[in-house]
Amino acid sequence: MRPDPFFVAYTLADWRARFGAERRSVISVGNFDGLHIGHQQILQAVVDCARKQERLAAVITFDPHPLKVLRPEAAPPLITTLDQRLRGFDDTGLDAALVLTFDAALSLLPPEVFAQRVLVETVRTGEILVGANFRFGHQHAGDVKLLKKIGAQDDFTVNVIAPVELNGSPVSSTRVRQAVQNGRIEEAAELLGPPFALTGEIRPGAGRGATLVFPTLNLAPEQELLPAPGVYATASLLAEKLYRSVTNVGFRPTFDGSGLTIESHLLGFSEQVKSGRLEVRFYKRLREERKFDGPAELREQIGRDIATATSFFEQTGWQTPSSSD
Repeated sequence: MRPDPFFVAYTLADWRARFGAERRSVISVGNFDGLHIGHQQILQAVVDCARKQERLAAVITFDPHPLKVLRPEAAPPLITTLDQRLRGFDDTGLDAALVLTFDAALSLLPPEVFAQRVLVETVRTGEILVGANFRFGHQHAGDVKLLKKIGAQDDFTVNVIAPVELNGSPVSSTRVRQAVQNGRIEEAAELLGPPFALTGEIRPGAGRGATLVFPTLNLAPEQELLPAPGVYATASLLAEKLYRSVTNVGFRPTFDGSGLTIESHLLGFSEQVKSGRLEVRFYKRLREERKFDGPAELREQIGRDIATATSFFEQTGWQTPSSSD
C-alpha cells in the first residue's frame, strides 16, 4: 500500500528536498516510451521489491528522448507524452519518478559520474532493476557489468530482468511504433496493455461534418506517433465520460483535404463542442481511408462504419464506463 501520493521530481535538488539523504530506494532507469508490458513487468518488480524491503519504489526517466539531442534525425516519434508516461508510473504503484532533462551536459557525464551523482548520492539506490541491454553514461559506455561493479563498491545490488516476449519476439517500443504506424492497432494494444491513445485539444473543423455527413470532434494530437490513415473503432473520453466512437485519421480526400486530421464521431452524443480536452483510444481498424464521389456516398459509408464498430463493441463485450475510471 503506497503511503503517500505519487511524487515527481524534475531536478536532483527537488528529490533531495523531498526524500532527504537517508531514504533508500529500489529503482529502474529508462525512457519507458509507451510503457509497454515489458516496461510494466520491470516496474511491477520494482514496486514488489521496494515493499518487501520497506524502501522507496522509484523510476528515473528522461525528457526529451536522448536521441532528440544526440541524433535528432534518428529520433523516433514518441508513443506517449511525458504526462501519459507519468500517469502510467502512478498507476503502476510507484512512489516517485525523477525526470531528468536530457541535454548536452547530461549526455557528457561518464557512466561512473552519472552513477555516483544520481544513483548513489541522490536517489540512494539500494537495488536497481534493468534489462540485460541496459546502457548509461557518455556514449553508452556503461553496461550491466560496470553497473554491478559500481554497485559492489557503493552498496547497491543489480537485478537483471529478462525481456517479455509476445508471439515469439521481445516486446519493445519499436514494435509498438511499427504496429501503430501500419494500422495494426489491435497488436499495439497487446503490446501496450491498454489501447493506444491520442490526447489533445479539440479544435474547430471546417463544419462540413455536421451539415453534410456526421458531426465530429477534431483532435489536435499531442503525440508524435500517429496511426496509419484509416477509419477506426475507438472510444473517446470527453469531460470524464467515455463514448463509443468512430474515428477517421487522414486527409479528407472527398473534400480535397491537404492536411492530416483526426476526426471522431461520438455515438449517442449530439452536443456542440468546439474546445476542451479529448482522448481517443484506438481498438480496431475498420478500413482504409478513400475518396468518395460526394458527401452522400461518404455518409452511406460512415453509416456502415458505425454499424461495423457497434458490432465490434458488442461482440467483444466492450461496455462504455460511466466515467474515466
